[in-house]
Amino acid sequence: MCFSPEADLVGGVVLAAIGVDALWHVRRRRDHTAIAALPLLLALHQLDEAFVWWGLQGQVATAVGRAATWIYLAFAFVVLPVYLPASVLALEPPGRRRALMTGFVGLGGLVAAVLAAAMVTGPVTATLGDHHLAYGTGLRAGGLVVVAYVLATCGAVVFSGYRRLAVFGLVNLVAVTVLARLAIDGFASLWCAWAAVTAGFIALHLRRGVVRGSVADALA
Repeated sequence: MCFSPEADLVGGVVLAAIGVDALWHVRRRRDHTAIAALPLLLALHQLDEAFVWWGLQGQVATAVGRAATWIYLAFAFVVLPVYLPASVLALEPPGRRRALMTGFVGLGGLVAAVLAAAMVTGPVTATLGDHHLAYGTGLRAGGLVVVAYVLATCGAVVFSGYRRLAVFGLVNLVAVTVLARLAIDGFASLWCAWAAVTAGFIALHLRRGVVRGSVADALA
C-alpha cells in the first residue's frame, strides 16, 4: 500500500473488508471494540491518501488534495499515537501492566501534541517521492519525535498481556524501526503500508480468540 493511488484504493478496500470481519468477531468482548475498529479506520486513512496522490498529480482540485493531506496527517500524527495504546490499554485488567499501558498513552498524547503544534505552525507539505509520498511539517528534532512515536504506538503492544499481540508487537517494533531508517521523510506514508499488516493480524487475533500470557511465555 501507499506506493500509488491505485495501491491505496485497493488497500483501502481490502482493509475495509478486514475491518468488518474484525468487528464481526468482537462479539461480547466489548473491551476489544476499539482495537477491532482500527482496521476500518486504517481503511479510511488509505482511501484518503489516494486523494493526496491525485491532488499532487493534478487529477483533483488542489484544495481537495490539500484537505486530504491535512486529514491524513491529523490521523497519523494526532489520533493514532493516542488511539493505538489506548485500545491496548482497554484490553488490560487492573494491575501493574495496565499502569504501564497508561504511560504509553501519556507518551502518545505528548507526541500527538508536539505533532499537532508542528502542523498548526506549518508549513504542512506533501510531495511525490520514490514509490511513496513524503510529508513534511515545521517540526524540529524529527528523529527524536519518530522514536517517541514508535515507542508509544508499538510499546503498548509489546507489553500486552495477550501473547499473540505481544509477539506481534516485537515484530512490529523491528519493522517500523527499519521503515524509519530507510525513509525518514516518507515514514508517515510507508508506515501505513505496515499498518495494513497490523490490521490483518488484529482480525486474526479476534478470530482465534483470547490468549493471555507474557512475552516470555509466548516466545517459549
